[in-house]
Parts: sequence; C-alpha cells; structure tokens
Amino acid sequence: MAQFQLPDTVMPSQQPDVLVELSGVTCGYGDRVVLQDIDLVVPRGKVVGLMGTSGGGKTTVLRLIGRQIAPMKGTVSFDGIDLATLDSTGLMAARRRMGMLFQFGALFTDLSVFDNVAFPLREHTRLPESIIRDLVLMKLNAVGLRGARDLMPSEVSGGMARRVALARAMALDPELMLYDEPFAGLDPISMGVAARLIRDLNDTMGLTSVIVSHDVEETFLIADHVVLVANGRIVAQGTPVEMRASEDPLVRQFVHARPDGPVQFHHPAIEAGQDFGVRS
Repeated sequence: MAQFQLPDTVMPSQQPDVLVELSGVTCGYGDRVVLQDIDLVVPRGKVVGLMGTSGGGKTTVLRLIGRQIAPMKGTVSFDGIDLATLDSTGLMAARRRMGMLFQFGALFTDLSVFDNVAFPLREHTRLPESIIRDLVLMKLNAVGLRGARDLMPSEVSGGMARRVALARAMALDPELMLYDEPFAGLDPISMGVAARLIRDLNDTMGLTSVIVSHDVEETFLIADHVVLVANGRIVAQGTPVEMRASEDPLVRQFVHARPDGPVQFHHPAIEAGQDFGVRS
C-alpha cells in the first residue's frame, strides 16, 4: 500500500484511543451560528453515527474535521494535533490520512471507474502506473467492482457509483473515513450492501469512521456509538441499544419516526386567521 511521510507537525496522538476530538466548538456561516459549544470524541477504530434533524449541523461537523471551515471558537483535533496549528503542508498531510465519501459520490463523469479510483494516487504519489493499477484493482475488488473497471459513471447504478466513490476515498489508505449520507437514494438491497461494506472495511482495514445519516435502521445496525445533534447541540449519545431505550422525548421522536414531539411539523407562524384574513 502507498505510504506517506508526515511533516514533524503531524505526529501521533498522545491519546492513542482518540482519533478526533472537538472541544468547546462553536461554528457557523457568516453571522449564523450552526453549532454551539460542541464536545465530541471519536474513538480510534470505531464507527460513530452522527444523526439528527435536517439543518442541525451534522455535515458541518465533517467540514470542521476536514478543516474546510474553521470554528468560531474551540478546538478541532486530529490524532492529538489542533488543526488550527498546521500550516498548508501539515494540513494537506493530515487530510491525506482522511477519506471522504460525498453524499452522491461526486465521481468525475468523464473518467472511467478505474481512472476515478486512480485519480488521488496519480495526484498525490509518484508511484509507477503498474503499482497504481494493482492498487486500484485491489480497492475495486474490496467493494465488489473489479469487473466494472472500464465502465463510465453513466453506465453504473447509483449504488455502484457510491461504491466506486468509496474505493476512491480509500485509495490513499486513510485512517479516518467520513461518510456524508452514504445511504441516501439507495434501494433497500444497495443500502444493506453499503452498510455492511462500511462496517467490514472499518474492521478489516483498521479504520475509524464517522457516518452522517438520517437512516436509523442501517446506521444503528453498524454503529458502535450514536450521537444525536439537534438545534446546534449534542442532545444525546450512546450505543444503539441505549438510544433505542432512551426516554428523552426528542430521541424517542427521532428514533421511532414519530410525527409528534419536540420537533414540530409547522414552522412557527402567526395565527392562520390573521394570515389569511377573517371573512364574513
């Protein structure tokens, strides 16, 4: 597998059981605060499900970990290093240790399946094409698509495209995998395959995974720990068993898909009679 020499600024963590930690993080876009005073620990080697209401800040957490955005306050650490202390070289080295699966795959439409997976290897290494070929085929084989190497993205199904994107995300042998809605838009069979693949790859390759998802059943099936984000805060967390047994009204509404509860269907508004006018 491809190996990378990290700068001195990116050294192994002094807490070997923790790979990612957000401490006292407040973050947003412009003047709009999305996350408020978040504390989150991602243990090494585990699958963490990050769930919650739409617009609650789940994807923002992934952007913080990848340093696409910076917190307004607080620290985001990867392997014991505050990402804010890294220069551009150190940050790029840290990002090479992360893999990102975007919500709909984000494949390059004019490149074949093979070339999509080869892209990060060609961009970030000086490996000969013969080695890149073997690595690409190994990654495609891991997701069950070695036989689809010559197809174009337009020739594969949505579920297959998601698996190609996963192979590409793993091309540089990351330690951390970030998944943004990996089950969105998939049929039940593809969803089950994707979930099992995420769990198996995490265990066999010694990865750490953070999954942003709304799909309770599939996420609970494979996650070691679940974190529920709502209204910009972490409102609950625990194992899938603990979350299912929770008596917290918001947790129960989310986990059991109940229409009534703390999260209301109607956005706050003035009385309907005042809006529409009262007619005699």
